[in-house]
Amino acid sequence: MDNHVIGNPLPTAPAPESRRLMSLDVLRGFDMFWILGADAFVRALNRMSPSAPAKFLSTQLEHIEWAGFHFYDLIFPLFVFIMGVSTVFSLTKIIESDGRAAAIKRVVIRSILLYACGLIYNGGLTNPWPDVRLSGVLSSIALCYLGGGLLFCWFKPRALIGIAAALLIGYWAMLNFIPMRDIHLEQEHLAALAEKNGDGALAARFRAANPWAANPSAIQDSPVWAATQRMYAETTNRVTGKYEMGYNVANHFDFEHLPGRKRDLFWEPEGLLGALPAVVTCLLGILAGLFIRNKSVNDTNKVFWLIGAGAAGVALGFLWGLQFPVIKKIWSSSFVLVAGGYSAMLLGAFYWIVDVKKWQAWGQPFLWIGMNPITLYLASNFIGGGFQKLASRLAGGSVTRFLNAHVAAGFGDLVVCLVGVLLFIWFARFLFQRKIFLRL
Repeated sequence: MDNHVIGNPLPTAPAPESRRLMSLDVLRGFDMFWILGADAFVRALNRMSPSAPAKFLSTQLEHIEWAGFHFYDLIFPLFVFIMGVSTVFSLTKIIESDGRAAAIKRVVIRSILLYACGLIYNGGLTNPWPDVRLSGVLSSIALCYLGGGLLFCWFKPRALIGIAAALLIGYWAMLNFIPMRDIHLEQEHLAALAEKNGDGALAARFRAANPWAANPSAIQDSPVWAATQRMYAETTNRVTGKYEMGYNVANHFDFEHLPGRKRDLFWEPEGLLGALPAVVTCLLGILAGLFIRNKSVNDTNKVFWLIGAGAAGVALGFLWGLQFPVIKKIWSSSFVLVAGGYSAMLLGAFYWIVDVKKWQAWGQPFLWIGMNPITLYLASNFIGGGFQKLASRLAGGSVTRFLNAHVAAGFGDLVVCLVGVLLFIWFARFLFQRKIFLRL
């Protein structure tokens, strides 16, 4: 079977002149490893054999409900940060060979393709309007790449630092000082308000464990959505400086201006305003990439600076979080610093292990995954339930029940999760060996 190449094939261990960091691909693969199903394996291990370490790891592999930070909250911003680092190497090469206009064209076209993939992923070709998310992971990645890539093409590093600071401070100022309606777009608060207005039936809908058969933002002429709009419009009191779930400028802005289905019923995580600080996450990656390309600094010092700057970013982010909480779902400025700091520290560690010390054999599975992240992400969705769903068809049912009954309670579920992990690693290796790389 002939190899089919989409884009440019890349070697396992690139030569120095290729200016490609193997550590960056390995780190990207490490990031995707948890998205594709390794998190489910850890949670299954905790269910089978509960212990303090297993419980801690399982907790860290779940998103925190609102304010705070878990390891799993780092997965998405880490990918955006890595994308920023990659942008430096890919666009610099294009600018040097074909000029800035060619680089800008690439940024725009790739952003459009990524956003289109996001729309398809979120039901753009299968669901009737408004049951389509205009936001989401791929859509946010597209906007971050568009903003970060264009800024990189036009501005010098010092200007990029200034722009990043201005975006973070400006976003904080918007959420802190812009007046908003004194209403929580959250079920219990809306139920209480409906009850106060004498609408017990609507209050009951809000308080139900599953308050609607479908998301009201995804239903054409939804009466629940219309009732919420009325309550929102009738709220005349204004407040400022609120950062609670459904009770902040970013969530209210989505409710008023973002059409289509919203994942959290009335607002979208990483919504419209959240795109501004998310671009800064990409810019932090771009600044890290520029620093790694700086030939006047030796590799050991680069590692120290990345880890040191990352630690400073984490500390500054949590300090800022005392006033502007660390919240992933609105991509708060403090969250950007915390996530960017951890990302820089991980980049420094992987850079030292893989590219400086040349300890690379252990990272091969991560390299396979990291070379095809979008392909694997889309494939996981198209399978329907991801690789874990496919694994349950292979090792679930009677096999799982037998293992649970005759080996240990929960062991069958653990095996299913392990099979899911092995499946996506095998698929990544299959694509890598045949030099199939999707370059949007």
